[in-house]
Amino acid sequence: MILSDGTIRSLLADGRLVIEPLEPEQVQPASVDVRLGDSFLVFRNHTAEVIDPFDRPADLMDTITVAEGDAFVLHPGEFVLGTTLEAIGLPDDLVARVEGKSSLGRLGLLIHATAGFVDPGWARGQITLELSNVATLPIKLWPGMKIGQLSFHTLDAPAERPYGHPELNSKYVGQVGPVASAYQRNPR
Repeated sequence: MILSDGTIRSLLADGRLVIEPLEPEQVQPASVDVRLGDSFLVFRNHTAEVIDPFDRPADLMDTITVAEGDAFVLHPGEFVLGTTLEAIGLPDDLVARVEGKSSLGRLGLLIHATAGFVDPGWARGQITLELSNVATLPIKLWPGMKIGQLSFHTLDAPAERPYGHPELNSKYVGQVGPVASAYQRNPR
């Protein structure tokens, strides 16, 4: 079941759901708008020969922080990692889905390739966004702009091993800013 605005507000008021910072107008009928942070991870195309998920070079990406009042320009065909401005915290019986804003999708901006799912127990971390421009023109990304939305779904029972559980290989607990792939921590 997808949660309504009233249920979302109630969970926020009870502290079971955490979204910080949050303005009241971000709560929509069945979702919460999230805004774009000011940091991006970009591939070092000029020096990286190949991406090996099991042996990722330490210098594969550079961090770019956009100055206040400036925009990040995402070129056609380009892929970068961004982040939500908001940090999210989920209880053990709730999951979230990250979706793009339809108005931005109509301009050719995709905000996630595959990582649109936020596990139950996600502990107060920002969400890394996988930003792609599939349009034929560059797109300006302004820090603070509404970039996506979170919808929330209840589980039939609390997760027995929520995200971050010691038996899991949870790689992104409490992340701040865009975080590069940690796939190399998976067993082969």
